[in-house]
Amino acid sequence: MSEKITNIAKNTSYFTLALIIQKIISFTYFTIIARSLGPEDLGKYYFTVSFTTIFAIFIDIGLANVITREVAKTPEKAEKLLGSALTFKVLLAVISFSAMAFTINILGYPELIKQLVYISSISMILDSFTLTFYAISRGFHNLSLESIGSIIFQLIILSTGLFVLRENLGLIWLIATLALASIFNFFYSIIILVKKWKVKIILKYDKVFIKSLIAITIPFSIYAIFQRLYTYLDTVFLSILAGDKYVGIYQVPFKIIFALQFLPMAFTASLYPALSLYWQNNKDQLAITFERAMNYLIIISLPIILGIIILADKIILLFKSGYTEAILPLQITIISLIFIFLNFAVGSLLNACDKQKINTMNMAAVLAASIISNIILIANFKAIGASITVLITNLLMFILGMRIVPKIIKFDSKSIIKTAVKAGASALIMIILVFYLKVLLNIFIVSIIGGAVYFICLYALGGFRKEDVLSVYESFIKKRIV
Repeated sequence: MSEKITNIAKNTSYFTLALIIQKIISFTYFTIIARSLGPEDLGKYYFTVSFTTIFAIFIDIGLANVITREVAKTPEKAEKLLGSALTFKVLLAVISFSAMAFTINILGYPELIKQLVYISSISMILDSFTLTFYAISRGFHNLSLESIGSIIFQLIILSTGLFVLRENLGLIWLIATLALASIFNFFYSIIILVKKWKVKIILKYDKVFIKSLIAITIPFSIYAIFQRLYTYLDTVFLSILAGDKYVGIYQVPFKIIFALQFLPMAFTASLYPALSLYWQNNKDQLAITFERAMNYLIIISLPIILGIIILADKIILLFKSGYTEAILPLQITIISLIFIFLNFAVGSLLNACDKQKINTMNMAAVLAASIISNIILIANFKAIGASITVLITNLLMFILGMRIVPKIIKFDSKSIIKTAVKAGASALIMIILVFYLKVLLNIFIVSIIGGAVYFICLYALGGFRKEDVLSVYESFIKKRIV
Protein backbone atom coordinates (compact mmCIF):
# COMPACT_ATOMS: atom_id res chain seq x y z
CA MET A 1 0.00 0.00 0.00
CA SER A 2 2.81 2.41 0.91
CA GLU A 3 4.49 1.68 -2.44
CA LYS A 4 1.26 2.58 -4.26
CA ILE A 5 0.98 5.83 -2.31
CA THR A 6 4.60 6.64 -3.18
CA ASN A 7 3.84 6.04 -6.88
CA ILE A 8 0.81 8.35 -6.69
CA ALA A 9 2.95 11.04 -5.08
CA LYS A 10 5.67 10.69 -7.69
CA ASN A 11 3.13 10.75 -10.53
CA THR A 12 1.49 13.91 -9.18
CA SER A 13 4.92 15.56 -8.91
CA TYR A 14 5.87 14.54 -12.45
CA PHE A 15 2.51 15.73 -13.77
CA THR A 16 2.72 19.08 -11.98
CA LEU A 17 6.31 19.77 -13.05
CA ALA A 18 5.66 18.74 -16.66
CA LEU A 19 2.51 20.85 -16.74
CA ILE A 20 4.39 23.94 -15.54
CA ILE A 21 7.23 23.43 -18.04
CA GLN A 22 4.76 22.83 -20.88
CA LYS A 23 2.84 26.02 -20.06
CA ILE A 24 6.05 28.07 -19.95
CA ILE A 25 7.29 26.72 -23.29
CA SER A 26 3.86 27.02 -24.91
CA PHE A 27 3.30 30.61 -23.79
CA THR A 28 6.84 31.60 -24.80
CA TYR A 29 6.21 30.15 -28.25
CA PHE A 30 2.85 31.92 -28.50
CA THR A 31 4.48 35.26 -27.66
CA ILE A 32 7.13 34.73 -30.33
CA ILE A 33 4.71 33.80 -33.11
CA ALA A 34 2.31 36.58 -32.11
CA ARG A 35 5.13 39.12 -32.46
CA SER A 36 6.26 37.58 -35.75
CA LEU A 37 2.92 37.05 -37.50
CA GLY A 38 0.72 39.96 -36.47
CA PRO A 39 -3.00 39.68 -35.60
CA GLU A 40 -4.34 38.54 -39.00
CA ASP A 41 -1.94 35.64 -39.65
CA LEU A 42 -2.05 34.71 -35.97
CA GLY A 43 -5.82 34.55 -36.38
CA LYS A 44 -5.49 32.15 -39.31
CA TYR A 45 -3.07 29.99 -37.33
CA TYR A 46 -5.24 29.70 -34.23
CA PHE A 47 -8.48 29.33 -36.12
CA THR A 48 -6.92 26.28 -37.77
CA VAL A 49 -5.78 24.82 -34.44
CA SER A 50 -9.13 25.53 -32.74
CA PHE A 51 -11.17 24.16 -35.64
CA THR A 52 -9.33 20.82 -35.75
CA THR A 53 -9.21 20.59 -31.95
CA ILE A 54 -13.02 20.65 -31.85
CA PHE A 55 -13.24 17.65 -34.18
CA ALA A 56 -10.46 15.82 -32.31
CA ILE A 57 -12.75 15.20 -29.34
CA PHE A 58 -15.03 13.09 -31.53
CA ILE A 59 -12.15 10.66 -32.09
CA ASP A 60 -11.49 10.09 -28.41
CA ILE A 61 -14.97 10.84 -26.91
CA GLY A 62 -13.62 10.29 -23.41
CA LEU A 63 -12.11 6.87 -24.13
CA ALA A 64 -8.77 7.77 -22.53
CA ASN A 65 -10.30 8.22 -19.06
CA VAL A 66 -12.15 4.92 -19.36
CA ILE A 67 -9.03 3.05 -20.53
CA THR A 68 -6.96 4.39 -17.64
CA ARG A 69 -9.62 3.41 -15.11
CA GLU A 70 -10.17 -0.08 -16.54
CA VAL A 71 -6.46 -0.87 -16.93
CA ALA A 72 -5.88 0.23 -13.32
CA LYS A 73 -8.59 -2.23 -12.22
CA THR A 74 -7.57 -5.16 -14.47
CA PRO A 75 -4.02 -4.71 -15.87
CA GLU A 76 -4.11 -8.15 -17.51
CA LYS A 77 -6.85 -6.94 -19.89
CA ALA A 78 -4.79 -3.99 -21.17
CA GLU A 79 -4.02 -5.54 -24.56
CA LYS A 80 -7.62 -6.58 -25.24
CA LEU A 81 -8.89 -3.21 -24.08
CA LEU A 82 -6.41 -1.35 -26.28
CA GLY A 83 -7.17 -3.48 -29.35
CA SER A 84 -10.91 -2.93 -29.07
CA ALA A 85 -10.50 0.79 -28.37
CA LEU A 86 -8.21 1.26 -31.39
CA THR A 87 -10.65 -0.57 -33.67
CA PHE A 88 -13.40 1.78 -32.55
CA LYS A 89 -11.14 4.85 -32.83
CA VAL A 90 -10.05 4.08 -36.40
CA LEU A 91 -13.71 4.30 -37.41
CA LEU A 92 -14.18 7.49 -35.39
CA ALA A 93 -11.06 9.02 -36.97
CA VAL A 94 -12.39 8.43 -40.48
CA ILE A 95 -15.80 9.88 -39.58
CA SER A 96 -14.28 12.90 -37.76
CA PHE A 97 -11.88 13.72 -40.60
CA SER A 98 -14.68 13.44 -43.16
CA ALA A 99 -16.94 15.70 -41.07
CA MET A 100 -14.11 18.22 -40.62
CA ALA A 101 -13.28 18.30 -44.34
CA PHE A 102 -16.97 18.67 -45.26
CA THR A 103 -17.48 21.49 -42.73
CA ILE A 104 -14.43 23.55 -43.75
CA ASN A 105 -15.50 23.30 -47.39
CA ILE A 106 -19.16 24.11 -46.78
CA LEU A 107 -18.15 27.22 -44.78
CA GLY A 108 -16.43 28.58 -47.90
CA TYR A 109 -13.00 29.32 -46.44
CA PRO A 110 -10.14 30.21 -48.86
CA GLU A 111 -7.74 27.55 -50.14
CA LEU A 112 -4.95 28.50 -47.71
CA ILE A 113 -7.17 27.89 -44.67
CA LYS A 114 -8.29 24.54 -46.11
CA GLN A 115 -4.67 23.47 -46.59
CA LEU A 116 -3.81 24.53 -43.05
CA VAL A 117 -6.76 22.54 -41.68
CA TYR A 118 -5.80 19.41 -43.63
CA ILE A 119 -2.20 19.58 -42.35
CA SER A 120 -3.41 20.25 -38.80
CA SER A 121 -5.68 17.20 -39.05
CA ILE A 122 -2.51 15.05 -38.99
CA SER A 123 -1.94 16.29 -35.45
CA MET A 124 -5.63 15.90 -34.67
CA ILE A 125 -5.61 12.19 -35.52
CA LEU A 126 -2.16 11.23 -34.22
CA ASP A 127 -2.61 13.09 -30.91
CA SER A 128 -5.85 11.23 -30.27
CA PHE A 129 -4.17 7.84 -30.70
CA THR A 130 -1.19 9.01 -28.63
CA LEU A 131 -3.62 9.93 -25.86
CA THR A 132 -4.92 6.36 -25.91
CA PHE A 133 -1.41 4.89 -25.65
CA TYR A 134 -0.56 7.18 -22.75
CA ALA A 135 -3.87 6.19 -21.10
CA ILE A 136 -2.52 2.64 -20.83
CA SER A 137 0.61 3.94 -19.07
CA ARG A 138 -1.56 5.92 -16.66
CA GLY A 139 -3.48 2.73 -15.94
CA PHE A 140 -0.17 1.17 -14.89
CA HIS A 141 0.35 4.15 -12.53
CA ASN A 142 3.13 5.73 -14.55
CA LEU A 143 3.21 9.36 -15.66
CA SER A 144 6.94 9.99 -15.74
CA LEU A 145 7.58 8.85 -19.32
CA GLU A 146 4.49 10.67 -20.57
CA SER A 147 5.67 13.82 -18.79
CA ILE A 148 9.04 13.60 -20.54
CA GLY A 149 7.35 13.04 -23.90
CA SER A 150 5.03 16.01 -23.48
CA ILE A 151 7.96 18.33 -22.73
CA ILE A 152 9.93 17.07 -25.77
CA PHE A 153 6.74 17.56 -27.83
CA GLN A 154 6.65 21.25 -26.83
CA LEU A 155 10.38 21.68 -27.44
CA ILE A 156 10.04 20.27 -30.98
CA ILE A 157 7.27 22.77 -31.70
CA LEU A 158 9.36 25.62 -30.26
CA SER A 159 12.62 24.77 -32.06
CA THR A 160 11.13 23.93 -35.47
CA GLY A 161 8.72 26.85 -35.21
CA LEU A 162 11.60 29.26 -34.57
CA PHE A 163 13.38 27.90 -37.65
CA VAL A 164 10.26 28.36 -39.80
CA LEU A 165 9.82 31.94 -38.55
CA ARG A 166 13.49 32.79 -39.06
CA GLU A 167 13.43 31.47 -42.63
CA ASN A 168 10.03 33.10 -43.25
CA LEU A 169 8.59 29.84 -44.65
CA GLY A 170 4.96 30.80 -44.06
CA LEU A 171 1.88 29.50 -42.25
CA ILE A 172 1.76 26.11 -43.95
CA TRP A 173 5.18 25.16 -42.60
CA LEU A 174 4.35 26.67 -39.22
CA ILE A 175 1.32 24.38 -38.91
CA ALA A 176 3.47 21.51 -40.19
CA THR A 177 5.68 21.87 -37.09
CA LEU A 178 2.69 20.73 -35.02
CA ALA A 179 2.36 17.65 -37.20
CA LEU A 180 6.09 16.93 -36.83
CA ALA A 181 5.85 17.08 -33.03
CA SER A 182 2.74 14.86 -33.10
CA ILE A 183 4.56 12.26 -35.20
CA PHE A 184 7.34 12.12 -32.59
CA ASN A 185 4.89 11.81 -29.70
CA PHE A 186 2.91 9.12 -31.51
CA PHE A 187 5.90 6.83 -32.02
CA TYR A 188 7.37 7.65 -28.61
CA SER A 189 4.13 6.55 -26.91
CA ILE A 190 4.10 3.34 -28.96
CA ILE A 191 7.66 2.53 -27.88
CA ILE A 192 6.68 3.00 -24.23
CA LEU A 193 3.69 0.73 -24.70
CA VAL A 194 5.60 -2.06 -26.44
CA LYS A 195 8.96 -1.88 -24.66
CA LYS A 196 7.95 -0.78 -21.16
CA TRP A 197 4.56 -2.45 -20.70
CA LYS A 198 4.90 -5.31 -23.23
CA VAL A 199 1.48 -4.50 -24.69
CA LYS A 200 1.07 -5.42 -28.37
CA ILE A 201 -0.82 -3.05 -30.66
CA ILE A 202 -3.29 -5.24 -32.52
CA LEU A 203 -6.74 -4.22 -33.75
CA LYS A 204 -9.35 -6.52 -32.24
CA TYR A 205 -13.02 -6.59 -33.14
CA ASP A 206 -15.03 -7.93 -30.23
CA LYS A 207 -18.59 -6.75 -30.74
CA VAL A 208 -19.74 -7.42 -27.17
CA PHE A 209 -16.63 -5.92 -25.62
CA ILE A 210 -16.75 -2.79 -27.81
CA LYS A 211 -20.43 -2.28 -26.94
CA SER A 212 -19.63 -2.45 -23.23
CA LEU A 213 -16.74 -0.06 -23.76
CA ILE A 214 -19.02 2.44 -25.50
CA ALA A 215 -21.59 2.17 -22.69
CA ILE A 216 -18.93 2.98 -20.08
CA THR A 217 -17.56 5.85 -22.20
CA ILE A 218 -20.85 7.71 -22.79
CA PRO A 219 -20.91 9.70 -19.48
CA PHE A 220 -17.29 10.78 -20.03
CA SER A 221 -17.79 11.59 -23.72
CA ILE A 222 -20.78 13.89 -23.29
CA TYR A 223 -18.98 16.13 -20.80
CA ALA A 224 -15.74 16.06 -22.85
CA ILE A 225 -17.59 17.10 -26.03
CA PHE A 226 -19.42 19.93 -24.26
CA GLN A 227 -16.21 21.17 -22.66
CA ARG A 228 -14.24 21.10 -25.93
CA LEU A 229 -16.98 22.94 -27.81
CA TYR A 230 -17.21 25.53 -25.04
CA THR A 231 -13.45 26.14 -25.07
CA TYR A 232 -12.91 26.51 -28.81
CA LEU A 233 -16.18 27.53 -30.48
CA ASP A 234 -15.63 31.21 -29.63
CA THR A 235 -12.57 31.26 -31.91
CA VAL A 236 -14.58 29.71 -34.75
CA PHE A 237 -17.43 32.21 -34.24
CA LEU A 238 -14.92 35.08 -34.27
CA SER A 239 -13.46 33.83 -37.53
CA ILE A 240 -16.88 33.58 -39.17
CA LEU A 241 -18.46 36.74 -37.74
CA ALA A 242 -15.51 39.13 -37.32
CA GLY A 243 -12.53 37.88 -39.36
CA ASP A 244 -8.97 36.63 -38.86
CA LYS A 245 -7.67 39.87 -37.32
CA TYR A 246 -10.02 39.62 -34.36
CA VAL A 247 -9.23 35.95 -33.87
CA GLY A 248 -5.60 37.03 -33.46
CA ILE A 249 -6.54 39.88 -31.11
CA TYR A 250 -8.64 37.52 -28.97
CA GLN A 251 -5.88 34.93 -28.73
CA VAL A 252 -3.81 37.22 -26.49
CA PRO A 253 -6.24 37.19 -23.51
CA PHE A 254 -7.23 33.60 -24.30
CA LYS A 255 -3.64 32.34 -24.12
CA ILE A 256 -2.86 34.32 -20.97
CA ILE A 257 -5.89 32.82 -19.23
CA PHE A 258 -5.06 29.36 -20.59
CA ALA A 259 -1.45 29.60 -19.38
CA LEU A 260 -2.48 30.64 -15.87
CA GLN A 261 -4.74 27.61 -15.46
CA PHE A 262 -1.75 25.45 -14.54
CA LEU A 263 -2.09 26.89 -11.01
CA PRO A 264 -5.53 25.43 -10.19
CA MET A 265 -4.84 22.35 -12.34
CA ALA A 266 -1.75 21.49 -10.33
CA PHE A 267 -3.58 22.25 -7.08
CA THR A 268 -6.61 20.07 -7.87
CA ALA A 269 -4.36 17.23 -9.08
CA SER A 270 -3.52 16.63 -5.41
CA LEU A 271 -6.87 17.89 -4.10
CA TYR A 272 -9.13 15.44 -5.96
CA PRO A 273 -7.85 12.19 -4.36
CA ALA A 274 -8.27 13.75 -0.90
CA LEU A 275 -11.84 14.86 -1.66
CA SER A 276 -12.71 11.38 -2.94
CA LEU A 277 -11.32 9.79 0.21
CA TYR A 278 -13.09 12.17 2.60
CA TRP A 279 -16.41 11.71 0.75
CA GLN A 280 -16.24 8.05 1.73
CA ASN A 281 -15.25 8.32 5.39
CA ASN A 282 -14.97 11.88 6.73
CA LYS A 283 -17.61 14.44 5.68
CA ASP A 284 -16.37 17.06 8.19
CA GLN A 285 -12.86 16.93 6.76
CA LEU A 286 -14.36 17.09 3.26
CA ALA A 287 -15.98 20.44 4.12
CA ILE A 288 -12.78 21.78 5.69
CA THR A 289 -10.70 20.74 2.68
CA PHE A 290 -13.16 22.38 0.28
CA GLU A 291 -13.12 25.63 2.30
CA ARG A 292 -9.32 25.70 2.30
CA ALA A 293 -9.23 25.05 -1.44
CA MET A 294 -11.62 27.94 -2.10
CA ASN A 295 -9.60 30.24 0.20
CA TYR A 296 -6.28 29.35 -1.46
CA LEU A 297 -7.68 29.84 -4.97
CA ILE A 298 -9.14 33.24 -4.03
CA ILE A 299 -5.82 34.30 -2.50
CA ILE A 300 -3.93 33.25 -5.65
CA SER A 301 -6.35 34.64 -8.25
CA LEU A 302 -7.19 38.13 -6.93
CA PRO A 303 -3.70 39.71 -7.18
CA ILE A 304 -3.25 38.20 -10.66
CA ILE A 305 -6.58 39.64 -11.82
CA LEU A 306 -6.09 43.15 -10.46
CA GLY A 307 -2.41 43.21 -11.41
CA ILE A 308 -3.13 42.29 -15.03
CA ILE A 309 -5.97 44.84 -15.26
CA ILE A 310 -3.58 47.60 -14.16
CA LEU A 311 -0.64 46.35 -16.27
CA ALA A 312 -2.66 45.33 -19.34
CA ASP A 313 -1.26 48.11 -21.55
CA LYS A 314 2.31 47.10 -20.63
CA ILE A 315 1.60 43.39 -21.09
CA ILE A 316 0.17 43.94 -24.57
CA LEU A 317 3.36 45.75 -25.60
CA LEU A 318 5.12 42.37 -25.31
CA PHE A 319 3.16 41.39 -28.42
CA LYS A 320 4.01 44.60 -30.40
CA SER A 321 1.82 47.59 -31.23
CA GLY A 322 -0.49 45.66 -33.59
CA TYR A 323 -2.25 44.15 -30.57
CA THR A 324 -3.36 47.35 -28.79
CA GLU A 325 -6.99 46.38 -29.44
CA ALA A 326 -6.43 43.41 -27.13
CA ILE A 327 -6.07 45.60 -24.01
CA LEU A 328 -9.78 45.86 -23.18
CA PRO A 329 -10.55 42.20 -24.05
CA LEU A 330 -7.70 41.20 -21.73
CA GLN A 331 -9.01 43.37 -18.90
CA ILE A 332 -12.51 41.90 -19.30
CA THR A 333 -11.41 38.29 -19.71
CA ILE A 334 -9.03 38.31 -16.75
CA ILE A 335 -11.92 39.07 -14.37
CA SER A 336 -13.27 35.61 -15.18
CA LEU A 337 -10.06 34.08 -13.76
CA ILE A 338 -11.47 33.99 -10.22
CA PHE A 339 -14.45 31.95 -11.41
CA ILE A 340 -12.22 29.70 -13.53
CA PHE A 341 -10.01 29.01 -10.51
CA LEU A 342 -12.93 28.40 -8.14
CA ASN A 343 -14.69 26.18 -10.70
CA PHE A 344 -11.75 23.77 -10.49
CA ALA A 345 -12.47 23.28 -6.78
CA VAL A 346 -16.25 23.10 -7.24
CA GLY A 347 -15.97 20.69 -10.17
CA SER A 348 -13.52 18.48 -8.27
CA LEU A 349 -15.93 18.32 -5.33
CA LEU A 350 -18.88 17.35 -7.53
CA ASN A 351 -16.89 14.67 -9.36
CA ALA A 352 -15.42 13.30 -6.13
CA CYS A 353 -18.90 13.05 -4.62
CA ASP A 354 -20.47 11.16 -7.55
CA LYS A 355 -22.19 14.20 -9.06
CA GLN A 356 -20.69 13.85 -12.55
CA LYS A 357 -24.12 14.03 -14.22
CA ILE A 358 -24.77 17.41 -12.59
CA ASN A 359 -21.39 18.64 -13.83
CA THR A 360 -22.34 17.51 -17.34
CA MET A 361 -25.73 19.24 -17.19
CA ASN A 362 -24.06 22.41 -15.94
CA MET A 363 -21.57 22.30 -18.80
CA ALA A 364 -24.43 21.80 -21.28
CA ALA A 365 -26.19 24.90 -19.92
CA VAL A 366 -22.97 26.92 -20.06
CA LEU A 367 -22.28 25.76 -23.64
CA ALA A 368 -25.78 26.84 -24.75
CA ALA A 369 -25.30 30.23 -23.05
CA SER A 370 -21.88 30.59 -24.68
CA ILE A 371 -23.21 29.91 -28.17
CA ILE A 372 -26.08 32.38 -27.82
CA SER A 373 -23.92 35.06 -26.20
CA ASN A 374 -21.11 34.69 -28.75
CA ILE A 375 -23.46 34.97 -31.72
CA ILE A 376 -25.05 38.15 -30.31
CA LEU A 377 -21.97 39.84 -28.83
CA ILE A 378 -19.31 38.96 -31.42
CA ALA A 379 -21.49 40.34 -34.22
CA ASN A 380 -21.66 43.67 -32.37
CA PHE A 381 -18.43 43.92 -30.38
CA LYS A 382 -16.04 41.42 -32.05
CA ALA A 383 -13.17 40.35 -29.68
CA ILE A 384 -14.65 42.37 -26.81
CA GLY A 385 -17.91 40.44 -27.25
CA ALA A 386 -16.07 37.10 -27.03
CA SER A 387 -14.34 38.30 -23.85
CA ILE A 388 -17.64 39.32 -22.25
CA THR A 389 -18.98 35.86 -23.08
CA VAL A 390 -16.03 34.23 -21.28
CA LEU A 391 -16.81 36.27 -18.16
CA ILE A 392 -20.57 35.60 -18.27
CA THR A 393 -20.27 31.85 -18.85
CA ASN A 394 -17.62 31.22 -16.20
CA LEU A 395 -19.74 33.14 -13.69
CA LEU A 396 -22.73 31.01 -14.75
CA MET A 397 -20.72 27.79 -14.29
CA PHE A 398 -19.73 28.94 -10.81
CA ILE A 399 -23.32 29.78 -9.82
CA LEU A 400 -24.65 26.46 -11.13
CA GLY A 401 -21.95 24.49 -9.29
CA MET A 402 -22.30 26.38 -6.00
CA ARG A 403 -26.06 25.70 -5.98
CA ILE A 404 -25.23 22.03 -5.46
CA VAL A 405 -22.37 22.33 -2.96
CA PRO A 406 -24.60 23.00 0.14
CA LYS A 407 -26.51 19.82 -0.69
CA ILE A 408 -23.27 17.82 -0.40
CA ILE A 409 -21.47 19.47 2.53
CA LYS A 410 -22.05 22.04 5.25
CA PHE A 411 -19.26 24.52 4.74
CA ASP A 412 -18.49 27.87 6.35
CA SER A 413 -19.30 30.41 3.61
CA LYS A 414 -18.52 33.30 6.00
CA SER A 415 -14.92 32.09 6.28
CA ILE A 416 -14.56 32.18 2.50
CA ILE A 417 -16.09 35.67 2.30
CA LYS A 418 -13.72 36.93 5.04
CA THR A 419 -10.75 35.58 3.10
CA ALA A 420 -12.02 37.25 -0.08
CA VAL A 421 -12.38 40.60 1.72
CA LYS A 422 -8.86 40.40 3.20
CA ALA A 423 -7.40 39.33 -0.15
CA GLY A 424 -9.30 42.13 -1.90
CA ALA A 425 -8.02 44.75 0.55
CA SER A 426 -4.43 43.51 0.17
CA ALA A 427 -4.76 43.46 -3.62
CA LEU A 428 -6.12 47.02 -3.56
CA ILE A 429 -3.01 48.22 -1.71
CA MET A 430 -0.89 46.30 -4.19
CA ILE A 431 -2.46 47.84 -7.31
CA ILE A 432 -2.16 51.40 -5.96
CA LEU A 433 1.59 50.79 -5.65
CA VAL A 434 1.77 49.04 -9.04
CA PHE A 435 -0.12 51.90 -10.74
CA TYR A 436 2.59 54.41 -9.72
CA LEU A 437 5.56 52.08 -10.25
CA LYS A 438 4.63 50.84 -13.73
CA VAL A 439 5.78 54.08 -15.37
CA LEU A 440 9.10 53.98 -13.54
CA LEU A 441 10.20 50.32 -13.56
CA ASN A 442 10.28 47.24 -15.77
CA ILE A 443 6.99 45.29 -15.78
CA PHE A 444 8.65 42.16 -14.35
CA ILE A 445 10.23 44.08 -11.45
CA VAL A 446 6.91 45.80 -10.75
CA SER A 447 5.16 42.39 -10.72
CA ILE A 448 7.64 40.98 -8.19
CA ILE A 449 7.34 44.02 -5.92
CA GLY A 450 3.54 43.99 -6.22
CA GLY A 451 3.36 40.29 -5.35
CA ALA A 452 5.59 40.74 -2.31
CA VAL A 453 3.52 43.69 -1.05
CA TYR A 454 0.29 41.73 -1.55
CA PHE A 455 1.38 38.74 0.53
CA ILE A 456 2.90 40.92 3.25
CA CYS A 457 -0.37 42.86 3.57
CA LEU A 458 -2.44 39.68 3.46
CA TYR A 459 -0.34 38.09 6.20
CA ALA A 460 -0.67 41.25 8.32
CA LEU A 461 -4.46 41.14 7.90
CA GLY A 462 -4.58 37.49 8.93
CA GLY A 463 -5.47 36.22 5.47
CA PHE A 464 -3.17 33.24 5.96
CA ARG A 465 -0.99 31.76 8.67
CA LYS A 466 2.34 29.99 8.83
CA GLU A 467 0.46 26.69 9.06
CA ASP A 468 -1.28 27.45 5.74
CA VAL A 469 2.06 27.96 4.00
CA LEU A 470 3.31 24.62 5.35
CA SER A 471 0.10 22.94 4.21
CA VAL A 472 0.52 24.26 0.66
CA TYR A 473 4.18 23.20 0.72
CA GLU A 474 3.19 19.66 1.66
CA SER A 475 0.49 19.61 -1.02
CA PHE A 476 2.74 20.71 -3.86
CA ILE A 477 6.24 19.60 -2.86
CA LYS A 478 5.86 16.58 -0.63
CA LYS A 479 2.57 15.46 -2.22
CA ARG A 480 1.52 13.74 0.98
CA ILE A 481 -1.52 11.53 0.50
CA VAL A 482 -3.72 11.37 3.59
